[in-house]
Amino acid sequence: KFASLAPPPAPQLYESPQKGAAGRPVDMSIKVLMNEGRELRVRISGESHTTLQLFRSRLNDNSSVEYANFFQKHPDLDEPELYVRAVKGKSAEKVFRDLCSGISKEFSGLKL
Repeated sequence: KFASLAPPPAPQLYESPQKGAAGRPVDMSIKVLMNEGRELRVRISGESHTTLQLFRSRLNDNSSVEYANFFQKHPDLDEPELYVRAVKGKSAEKVFRDLCSGISKEFSGLKL
């Protein structure tokens, strides 16, 4: 057998134990690229524009956020990145964590 040449797993800010189509948990791994007080940039692995649009729209509706957007260089080769800039006196990380917690609670009771 060949040894894996894959790099070690990236540090993660948040993992959400979502349920996939077969009822198995699905992890959303988020790698912090920049965390400098008011500014946060994260790479979200395995997610589509649908998820990023949800984050972007909810962040931009938040009064603690000055600007939020997502970017993806190449749709097949690059993972999307989310950028958040909080208003003065607020922490972008705290705003993002609170948003993730709120979305998780909102969808946890969803029955299909």
